[in-house]
Amino acid sequence: MVKFLKDINLKGKVSVITGATKGIGRSTAIAMHQVGAFVVAIGRNVSELASLKKKLKTRVQCIECDINDYEKVSKIIKSLKRIDVLVNNAGTNLPEPFLKVKKASLETLLNINTKAAFNIARLCTDKMLKLRNRKKVGGAIIHTSSMFGLVAGPNRTVYSMTKFGLEGLTKGMAVDLAKFNIRVNSVCPTFVATPRAKKYLANKKFNKYALSNIPLGRIATESDVATAITYLSSNAASMITGTNIIIDGGWTVK
Repeated sequence: MVKFLKDINLKGKVSVITGATKGIGRSTAIAMHQVGAFVVAIGRNVSELASLKKKLKTRVQCIECDINDYEKVSKIIKSLKRIDVLVNNAGTNLPEPFLKVKKASLETLLNINTKAAFNIARLCTDKMLKLRNRKKVGGAIIHTSSMFGLVAGPNRTVYSMTKFGLEGLTKGMAVDLAKFNIRVNSVCPTFVATPRAKKYLANKKFNKYALSNIPLGRIATESDVATAITYLSSNAASMITGTNIIIDGGWTVK
């Protein structure tokens, strides 16, 4: 009998999630834990990590680390027994018009959104390949990108540059890692009601700008994105690689 529906099941899998203290990262950690994964949550906020560990209780390891610290990140990744899933989620944005982009802002966005993302992907891939039967069991890497990695937006020139780059990294990695049965995809959300975004969305003008560009007429939730990431991590998406799931309520189709 052919099984037509594959379960979103991560039992026995180890999922590494960066930027796991708040927002999309934290929600993804919870979602993956719900479907059986052992979660390795990496972030900078010690109290938030403690809160996550208390919530999940079992099958979780919370690690304080700044992803810009290559040596520390490298030691952490190498210390893990195995990795099956990487959610390369940590990132930031410093909205500025192109003509007023500060040098410090440029360096920050490039370091976090591009350089650190690449380094973590490489370190985790190296660890994934230590498993002898990797080709049989497979693996998944999901980059948290943005709809601004597909289209432009005001005051987001550098952010878009880094996210367009992440989309390129996704496709390049997917080609190179397919022979190991490691799938690489991205998610591209619109504005999501995270603690950080809520500060912007509280501004009536900004809120109107966002909603007027989303045909579905609502802001994405953390769950909307976490669900998509968890799906891409599972064997339910076993034939999906080198592409993205656009979670934008229709913004980019116009």
